[in-house]
Amino acid sequence: MRKISLLLLLSALVFGCASVKKRTEKSIGTTLNSPFFDNQFTGLLVLDPIAKDTLYSYNSDKYFTPASNTKIFTLYTALKTLPKQAPALRYLQKNDTLFFEGTGDPSLLHHYLKDSTAYSFLKNTINLAYHYSNFQDTRMGPGWSWDDFAWYYSPERSALPIFGNTVMIYDTPDYKVTPAYFKDSVLQIQHSWNREEKRNLFYFDSAERDSLEIPFITDANTVKSVLEGLFARPITLINEMPKGEKKTLYGIEMDSLYVRLMHESDNFIAEQLLIMASGVLTDTLNSENARNHILKNQLKDLPQQPRWVDGSGLSRYNLFTPKSMVYVLNELYQEVPEERLFSIFPAGGVSGTLNSWYGGEEAPYIFAKSGSLGNNYCLSGYLRTKKGRLLIFSFMNNHFRHSPSEVKEQMQTIFEALREGY
Repeated sequence: MRKISLLLLLSALVFGCASVKKRTEKSIGTTLNSPFFDNQFTGLLVLDPIAKDTLYSYNSDKYFTPASNTKIFTLYTALKTLPKQAPALRYLQKNDTLFFEGTGDPSLLHHYLKDSTAYSFLKNTINLAYHYSNFQDTRMGPGWSWDDFAWYYSPERSALPIFGNTVMIYDTPDYKVTPAYFKDSVLQIQHSWNREEKRNLFYFDSAERDSLEIPFITDANTVKSVLEGLFARPITLINEMPKGEKKTLYGIEMDSLYVRLMHESDNFIAEQLLIMASGVLTDTLNSENARNHILKNQLKDLPQQPRWVDGSGLSRYNLFTPKSMVYVLNELYQEVPEERLFSIFPAGGVSGTLNSWYGGEEAPYIFAKSGSLGNNYCLSGYLRTKKGRLLIFSFMNNHFRHSPSEVKEQMQTIFEALREGY
């Protein structure tokens, strides 16, 4: 009798769990098959990484424009190739001259990160020679919108970024411009653009705003001039480093870069991370080197090989599947301690780009990276159910004509079903 009762109880539990799972699947299917999703392209994959069980799959092997979900692959590449502290400079001392070159580190006097490691190292040296030709990449990524050149989210890529490769203009009593080198290049007038397309001439209307961040055109001479203004001494440009063993100066903790990358969806940091990775893997700074290396080695078993052209996701040439996105998220979950990983990803209703969406009743239940371009919105990451189960998901939406907030509301309905049902 006792055994029979136990079997009945176990059967009831199994049946109950199966019933809840079916109800959850039906609820998700009903939402995805509603008229709302008729005229757009949608993909969803949900995985239980512990049980290795696919809980839901919908167009998960189809290719989507990922927008800033691309940064998940960039984060993985950085974690697999870069040290705990950023390589800030490479240098070589010869007689009374310090020869130095950039590593792609974006943090030098960055407006928000404010790292001064390289600045402090260089400022007390009389004779400085800057090697600029190790950068073998383009200033802008393939497929970037041409008219983004004047907006804060699209700084140029370079070997030795300084001040985040942007000019900050503040409407203060003394009218502050950082870096000060560009102060005479700012016109205080109303203009349809923030900057001229092909030269560093900036426009700022204090009647409209109290501050403005604008990318500047980067080249070796501009970097030289900015540094000379900071150090009040001349710097020599060289196109080849002298022979000898180069040393590396290490700077900011990499996790501070990763948090800003994911929380603020910082495109500039994303691009520079791949350039830094290339510098560790090869003798030149070219983001394609890093992408090719990671795809041929650590990610050689991806379910579908992506078309991956930049670090940030600004390019509409990028193509990724939900299945490959979940694969990389699972690799991250297996290799990075959960507390650290979830601190790097934005938390729903709490931080970063998710601070106004997907909040939990008492604590965050979603830790994920969003990706937005016109008519596209994707979200990929981790979901904690009410029963404590950890799920990995990738939810990708392309070509919709609804408002992004309407798409997010539909997605939130599905996330809540997952949280309740599993």
